[in-house]
Amino acid sequence: MCMAHETTCVCGNGVAGFNFRNEILSEEVIRRVYCPVCSRDIRLDPPTMVADNGWIIEYDMEIARFQAVRIPAGPEKITPDFIFDEGYCTWRGIYPTDHIDSAAERSEVLRLAKINPRRYLSEIKEWAKARMERLSQEGWRKAREYRAEV
Repeated sequence: MCMAHETTCVCGNGVAGFNFRNEILSEEVIRRVYCPVCSRDIRLDPPTMVADNGWIIEYDMEIARFQAVRIPAGPEKITPDFIFDEGYCTWRGIYPTDHIDSAAERSEVLRLAKINPRRYLSEIKEWAKARMERLSQEGWRKAREYRAEV
């Protein structure tokens, strides 16, 4: 099970959706989120932050390590990269608003499901593949990970 949460960036211009794998960490682990606009003047602090295509998530590592007692890796291995890449506090999708954008994009292809199910299956697979390729080329961290797996 994954808990979902949305938060606004520091400057108020961006919103990011988050998932929390197995509900081990909570939204309190997010100290601040910086969009590409408000992250321009922020110096990345790797012990507390993770960067993804202009966005920065600042984690409260004290809370993260406290809440992470149920993570098999153990609290001493908990880093911002680990938290993000292993899904314990990561985008709800591939990027901050992916959960909204992908639903809108997918709705175009979904219309085929009732008309031509066979074509629908073919096109939804092609859409997903092309979308991940595009997002990887745009520089989204989770899309690059997916591409490496394929």
